[in-house]
Amino acid sequence: MEEVPHDCPGADSAQAGRGASCQGCPNQRLCASGAGATPDPAIEEIKEKMKTVKHKILVLSGKGGVGKSTFSAHLAHGLAEDENTQVHQSGSGWSPVYMEDNLGVMSVGFLLSSPDDAVIWRGPKKNGMIKQFLRDVDWGEVDYLIVDTPPGTSDEHLSVIQYLAAAHIDGAVIITTPQEVSLQDVRKEINFCQKVKLPIIGVVENMSGFICPKCKKESQIFPPTTGGAELMCKDLEVPLLGRVPLDPLIGKNCDKGQSFLIDAPDSPATLAYRSIIQKIQEFCNLRQSEEENLISS
Repeated sequence: MEEVPHDCPGADSAQAGRGASCQGCPNQRLCASGAGATPDPAIEEIKEKMKTVKHKILVLSGKGGVGKSTFSAHLAHGLAEDENTQVHQSGSGWSPVYMEDNLGVMSVGFLLSSPDDAVIWRGPKKNGMIKQFLRDVDWGEVDYLIVDTPPGTSDEHLSVIQYLAAAHIDGAVIITTPQEVSLQDVRKEINFCQKVKLPIIGVVENMSGFICPKCKKESQIFPPTTGGAELMCKDLEVPLLGRVPLDPLIGKNCDKGQSFLIDAPDSPATLAYRSIIQKIQEFCNLRQSEEENLISS
């Protein structure tokens, strides 16, 4: 995964594409040309399209395999509680695939001729698809848009942030596991968010221990040898939203496309999810209230 330099000067800087930290960056040529600072007309089109979406949340992770997509799916299921497998095109754009009456999904996987097909795209093709998903999908009146991003800090992240800049992003939820090899990448992800001025809703420590369903004893599958997410968040002054323990039923429910939160309501993992989702809702509602007060004043 190609990454943006952690001391990136920014596309609007006079040093964009020219600084020492820009060497080797996949966006160096684009930034140096000045095109990176030229507003894309799609930004205003997406802003108009997103007026019917109350909250936009990015789910990030510095490292792959930490359960980011699983968390994204459960976050969507949990939020949908409060409120066909082909993509159809209508007069107002692509229609999402609805898993439930109030839970729609859009994925590149729906556009492939076979689920086994590989997606072999360069940056411009991927960025074009991101633009289409944000501008051309008929999301309708929804409370939350959850964007499940790839691991790392790459072109896709910059594109999503750029295209949603005028539409307002509530913030990012960053997923990690307890061990240091994951935390190292998450520190870079936090630094990336700070560089691009993306609000951080908080960090979730996933796979945080395993509680035996029979004896209820907790075991550390991924030991937090350097203090885990709790110490990292304290050092970096970032909120820790909570810890989600491992539960074999999570994988089984994901394979079936079912909500683990409904099928295992008493699981410690479900209780952790519920608490985290409530904190995310409170953050988004507070941000919305602050913006409304700012507009009214």
